[in-house]
Amino acid sequence: MRTPAALALTVVVGLTGCAANGTESPGGQATEELRVQVLETLPHDTGAFTQGLELDGGTLYEGTGLAGKSALRAGPLGQPPVTEIPLPSPLFGEGITVTGSSVWQLTWQDGFAIEYDKATLTERRRVPYEGEGWGICQQDSGRLVMSDGSAELTFRDPVTFAETGSVSVGRDKLNELECVGDSVYANVWQTDEILRIGPDGAITGRVDASGLLSAQERGNADVLNGIAAVPGTDEFLLTGKLWPKMFRVRFVPAAP
Repeated sequence: MRTPAALALTVVVGLTGCAANGTESPGGQATEELRVQVLETLPHDTGAFTQGLELDGGTLYEGTGLAGKSALRAGPLGQPPVTEIPLPSPLFGEGITVTGSSVWQLTWQDGFAIEYDKATLTERRRVPYEGEGWGICQQDSGRLVMSDGSAELTFRDPVTFAETGSVSVGRDKLNELECVGDSVYANVWQTDEILRIGPDGAITGRVDASGLLSAQERGNADVLNGIAAVPGTDEFLLTGKLWPKMFRVRFVPAAP
């Protein structure tokens, strides 16, 4: 289910075992407990039902959802988009990622991904896939990583979009994705939790991203959804569906 939620739910997950500065994942590896340190607050379009976020150079790409309101937009960080390409109704846009000279945008239940020219956002082609599309990112190795709302991440070829493998994470509702090195950051739908996932599917970090919006701001907003790494730094951009703000943040160790 990907329609607006009346209230964002904050889920605290208890895992068995413990380790220094964290807990232990089901696979026995330490899971680092992290929190969000806000470095800067930026404006965000309250009409944007954010599904994907990507910062490439100085350009921020954002994919939005909802049938009849889905789009791919691009522009300088912190400013209104310069280019916006609407998806024809009833297409429901989902996650996005930048790969070389292209931008990929998933669709939720429409069964295909759209490849755009990165510079002009001109559509190049549509590639079919089975199941739902939620989030997508590209690892340093070049392969794409895709989520479908389940506990599984699927690997895909960046040129053909063909499936090349998968890994089980052990947590469902994996949603918007951001790849940093070999790690994948995934927000858990309907929560303020972001998971850092290793190449083998182990959860190596868990970020508590609650408290970014005030109670009043929460009343008119939907869930957290939108993670973009800031290239060349250890910083990220975070926002959500219909949020009035975007945050430049760093993930730091949680207090013991």
